[in-house]
Amino acid sequence: MKTFIYILLLCVSTSFFAQKKASDYFKNPKTKVLVVGSFHFDYPNLDAHKTNKDDQIDVLSPKTAKEVTELVEYIKKFKPTKIAIEAWPSWNANQKLKEYSEGKHRDKRDERYQLAMRIAHDLTISELFSIDAESVLDDLEKQFGKKDSTFFKNLSRDYDFKSDDLISQEFTNFFRSSEPKNFKSLLDTFIYMNSKESHQYGYGAYLSGDFTLREHDGADMLALYWYSRNLRMFRNIQKIPHNSEDRILVIAGNGHAAVLRQLFTCSAEYDFIEFSSLK
Repeated sequence: MKTFIYILLLCVSTSFFAQKKASDYFKNPKTKVLVVGSFHFDYPNLDAHKTNKDDQIDVLSPKTAKEVTELVEYIKKFKPTKIAIEAWPSWNANQKLKEYSEGKHRDKRDERYQLAMRIAHDLTISELFSIDAESVLDDLEKQFGKKDSTFFKNLSRDYDFKSDDLISQEFTNFFRSSEPKNFKSLLDTFIYMNSKESHQYGYGAYLSGDFTLREHDGADMLALYWYSRNLRMFRNIQKIPHNSEDRILVIAGNGHAAVLRQLFTCSAEYDFIEFSSLK
């Protein structure tokens, strides 16, 4: 009889723990974060995907300027307390923000002015956090020298984002379809760009083409360069002083946003807010 009761209690106990969700173990309050993936408003065309001149929009034109205002008002619904931007410390974001508050830089097309500084100014946020980072590959090249290193030459050979296989062609068409000219408004563009599905394929773009170079060279280059850079950007966001009452707005290129979505979603420290949920 005692053996039967013991087995019964053991089964009930095992059943109880089996039904417990993984999330039940993480009860500490999380900091909300909204990642806004953007195209670069001033079109420097330094990324793998280049935007043709005919596909570019002018965010300072009267029509698009109104759409920028609509986008800014939409993002402000998140009510951020901290704002992080894709910028190097040497960009002197906070000096520029001070100048912006004095009426300067309003004619700059860069999204860091048109979105981040405008939102900071409207919400009386006096500090921007610059989160861009070099990769571990950059550090290794500085340490050992790229030009004189046979290892680096072999590793990076043909890694140039110029693949033309069938999947790469599909991604080219996908990125072209995401251009603002294909949407009713800039806000609609951002809702599409920042959707889970769009980020999924944006992330997947790095897992084809050059990723398949030789045995592991493409995979190693992705890890050492692109993924390392985004992990470091995430780490820079972690270093921003915050608590559960803070709401962190991150504005970065949409390629970064796709990776940051994965990192924030998996983190037990943050609560990732879907861009489309601000409606």
